Amino acid sequence: MINVYIPALQTSAGEKAARYIDTLTKPIGSLGRLEEIAVELAAMTGEVFPTVTPPGVLVFAGDHGIVKEGVSAYPQDVTAQMALNFLQGGAAINVFSQQIDAQFKLIDIGIASDLSHKDLVQRKVKLGTASFYKEDAMTRNEAELAVQVGYEEAEELIAQGIKCLIVGEMGIGNTTSSTAILAVLTGEKVSKLAGMGTGISDEQLRHKVNVIEEALQNRHINPQDPIDIISKIGGLEIAGMTGAMLAAAAHRIPILVDGFICTVAALLATEINTQARDYMFASHESVEQGHACAMKLLGKKPLLNLNLRLGEGSGAAVTFPLLHSASLMIANMATFQSAGVSEKE
Repeated sequence: MINVYIPALQTSAGEKAARYIDTLTKPIGSLGRLEEIAVELAAMTGEVFPTVTPPGVLVFAGDHGIVKEGVSAYPQDVTAQMALNFLQGGAAINVFSQQIDAQFKLIDIGIASDLSHKDLVQRKVKLGTASFYKEDAMTRNEAELAVQVGYEEAEELIAQGIKCLIVGEMGIGNTTSSTAILAVLTGEKVSKLAGMGTGISDEQLRHKVNVIEEALQNRHINPQDPIDIISKIGGLEIAGMTGAMLAAAAHRIPILVDGFICTVAALLATEINTQARDYMFASHESVEQGHACAMKLLGKKPLLNLNLRLGEGSGAAVTFPLLHSASLMIANMATFQSAGVSEKE
């Protein structure tokens, strides 16, 4: 998994797309970032007229032992309860996936209880992580397996014909793990990165910061080794998203990165292979405190800012129509020549 091959962007296709866009019936540059998106999509896919439909949505669900330390507003049971809500079509990501006609899959990669449902993909690595305040979240082998599960699940969707990947997560306690990972990757103080998550109080936030700070002192993490980071302080669903994004990049499939937790997974993917970054769009800027820092490290500018902080892949699904619009623009707009319209003198 560490040695996954990701091709370089096909810049020639992007350049051809840029030249063609300048011939469309509009003032040059007048469609702003939509033009930039179309050029980026062309370079990612190697196609001057890129296609992003149908999109695929992979949601990974896993529990976090760190919840035992009182860092979340919700009990751990909510992970399984929300997973059932996803399977019944009642979550935000279900609504937005249907809106964009996405192929949707929910993967149990580490829920701390056994769920059974005909639409649940059973790929459980273990029954949740351990509390990384007291011990490593998982073994190195388990971390590698979780990344591999994500890779394989994305490859399966890609084989079924998806042209854009959205990944999401469900796991009570995962903002704590994500904050710890981001602190390791950036060297920033935990207090500058930790946010309210699912809605904790100011007192709980101070406690969350203290728990993460103490845990980081005790885990002896190698910041240059992404698998070591995942195994010691990560989450199974975070590892799954990491692997899925690597698979998409390996197949030239554009990736719409969701909010804070997904962006941290994107950073781990780029730690494994730097070129994974080239296939990513930052969908939106979350109000979770550490997200702006994570996006800056990823080197991406968000397409939207709607004050979202839900996760699940919801923000990316809401953003997807922008990519679709960019692809339709270059494919379907008339040129000055084909429309018989006089160009600028």
